[in-house]
Amino acid sequence: MARIDAFLELGRQQGCSDIHFTVGLPPLVRIDGDLSPVQFRSVEADEMRSMLAEVMDETHKQDFKRRGAVDISYAVGGLGRFRINVLAQQKGPSAVCRVIPDKIVPLAKLGLPAMVASLADLPAGLVLVTGACGTGKSSTLAAIVDEINRRRKVTVLTLENPIEFLHESNEALVIQREVGTHCRTFAEGLRSALRQDPDVIVVTEMSDEETIRLALEASETGHLVLATLHTRGAAPAIDRILDAFPQSAHAQIRVTLAENLRCVLYQELVRAADGRGRRAAVEILTVNPAVSQHIREGRTFQIASVMATGRRFGMQQMDQALLALVRAEEVDPAHAFLLAKEKAEFRPYLRETEGLELLMEL
Repeated sequence: MARIDAFLELGRQQGCSDIHFTVGLPPLVRIDGDLSPVQFRSVEADEMRSMLAEVMDETHKQDFKRRGAVDISYAVGGLGRFRINVLAQQKGPSAVCRVIPDKIVPLAKLGLPAMVASLADLPAGLVLVTGACGTGKSSTLAAIVDEINRRRKVTVLTLENPIEFLHESNEALVIQREVGTHCRTFAEGLRSALRQDPDVIVVTEMSDEETIRLALEASETGHLVLATLHTRGAAPAIDRILDAFPQSAHAQIRVTLAENLRCVLYQELVRAADGRGRRAAVEILTVNPAVSQHIREGRTFQIASVMATGRRFGMQQMDQALLALVRAEEVDPAHAFLLAKEKAEFRPYLRETEGLELLMEL
């Protein structure tokens, strides 16, 4: 048993999302977005090195030595699965361990809008799940794949780094490939995927020009591509994709997106009203003819106005999603206020002293 396992077990029992290991500090757990130390002494550099070496194979050690960071998929019988990122930093090696839920949470229980389930029925095109790190993108993506797996007789091929949620083939055939283990890069995995008869391709990280280009090509050739991006908003995901390409290619990329992008989800996690856990607030951009035209003509700045009036197409802006959760008394109004862009509509839901304190912070 690796020494790190005891801390991982403690973190899972406490319901944390992440466990942090840093030289000179006791391990820290993140619960409902906040970090707090466990009752343990500070970990020294040599102890940290030997502890992390117990969960790294030779390939991981070589990658860490060469690149200064490595992602590890780590599973312990009876304890569960974790994603571990080992990194070099000024004080010595550190690690961040993401706790992966034992079971995939269905879309209905994630509290996402009902229209998200309809994305599983799309025959082709590109669907993006966006947000900052730690906002539940992986859980949402896994839930959509689970929906496909339960209802459609198709082949789903995933490219992950590392593999997090495990999918047992049900109605669908699900093939999971880990970048760095089963293929060298996302781009290499995508290139070979087009020769492996998939109906649905899942890309957990689109971060470079070649990967994005291949994902767009796959969406053009009759595949449903589900992918994640790190952006702060649905419409900015379009600009994020364009920015990965040279200016000379932008016109063609805009045409490809206008014709093949189907939906963009942008997520934030908001503190629950009772203080226990967090709830997902989701901005939804569905690509109707008006949005498609704005993308084609390079007017992404006008997409927000289409979203504001696009509820009949399943669209909603983040502020609309936050306000609905506040009115339903599902989330903390003060946290929603801080996340909102236009704050005026949220002020009536704040306590007087709370409102003054928040305004002082802005």
